[in-house]
Amino acid sequence: MKPLVMIVEDEIALVTMLRYNLEKEGYRVVEATDGEEALTVAAENTPQLILLDWMLPMMSGIEVCRQLRRKPATKDTPVIMLTARGEESDKVRGLNTGADDYLTKPFSMPELMARISALLRRSQPVQQSKGVLAYEDITMDLSAHRVTRGGRYVHLGPTEFRLLQFLMEHPGCVFSREELLNAVWGPDIYVEPRTVDVHIRRLRKALNGEKEQDVIRTVRAAGYALDANAVVA
Repeated sequence: MKPLVMIVEDEIALVTMLRYNLEKEGYRVVEATDGEEALTVAAENTPQLILLDWMLPMMSGIEVCRQLRRKPATKDTPVIMLTARGEESDKVRGLNTGADDYLTKPFSMPELMARISALLRRSQPVQQSKGVLAYEDITMDLSAHRVTRGGRYVHLGPTEFRLLQFLMEHPGCVFSREELLNAVWGPDIYVEPRTVDVHIRRLRKALNGEKEQDVIRTVRAAGYALDANAVVA
C-alpha cells in the first residue's frame, strides 16, 4: 500500500494541484486547512509524510511542526515545509524546528515528488545492514534500529540514525558537507549543505543528553568526523 501523505495548506488551488499530482503517483492523501485541524488529522490518520505550509490560519506551520515532534506518533514523520519565505534564516528556523526539508514557493511539482520519494526512502528502517557498530561508549544495533550510549537509550530520527551510522562506519575520517549529503541523503536530490549542520546539531544534542563528551569533531572549512580524541573547533 502506498504511503499516506497529509497536505496542510489553506490555498485551495494549491491543495487541488498537490492532491492531483500525489494521487497520480499512487499516494493516498488527507488534508487539513489550518494548524489546529492539522494536529487532529495527523493524530487520527498517522501519515507517513506531511507537506506543511508555514503561513496557516489558527496556528503557524512552525508551531504545528513543533507540536508534531512532541507526539510519539509523529515525532519521526518526515515533514516538508512549503512556504514563500525564502530567506536563509527562515529555512534554518524551519529545519531547526523539526522540518526535514524546505521548499520555497513557487516550486516545481517534479522536484517536490522527487523530494517526497527520497524522504520516504530515508525514513524506512535500515534493513540491508545487520549487526552492531560500536565507538567509545556508543553502540548502534542496526537490525533493531537502536542506539545506546553508556547504556542510555538515545532517540534518533531516521536522518540522524543514518548520519551516525555513516560516521561510525568511518571513524576518524573527515567528511565534507557535500560528501555527507551524497552518502546520507543520496545523490538524486538537492539538499542545501546547511541542512547537514542542522542534523549534526540534532545528533549532538541527542548523543550528549547527559553531558557526555562530544565525539563529533568539527573541522573548520573541511567538515565533520567521528573523533573522541579531538577538541571541537
